[in-house]
Amino acid sequence: MTRRARRNHTPAFKAKVALAAIKGELTLDQLAEHFDVHPNQITSWKALLQEGAADVFGAGGGGPTMPAIDVKSLHAKIGELTLENDS
Repeated sequence: MTRRARRNHTPAFKAKVALAAIKGELTLDQLAEHFDVHPNQITSWKALLQEGAADVFGAGGGGPTMPAIDVKSLHAKIGELTLENDS
């Protein structure tokens, strides 16, 4: 038996397979045959999806976080630039 070359799956493909596994319409073996991946891999992706699903609904909605703004330094910089422009 020859070994197949290692494949890298996209995050979108992994999510699609994991969601199909969570739906439960097909058995794990049927999903493995349909998507041509090992059943253990599907189980692993399903667990990762379930663990990370809470992050989607967490504080901030999963969007990018804004860095903390140092207001005092910004006011100081505005003051410096105002003095430069006035002279």
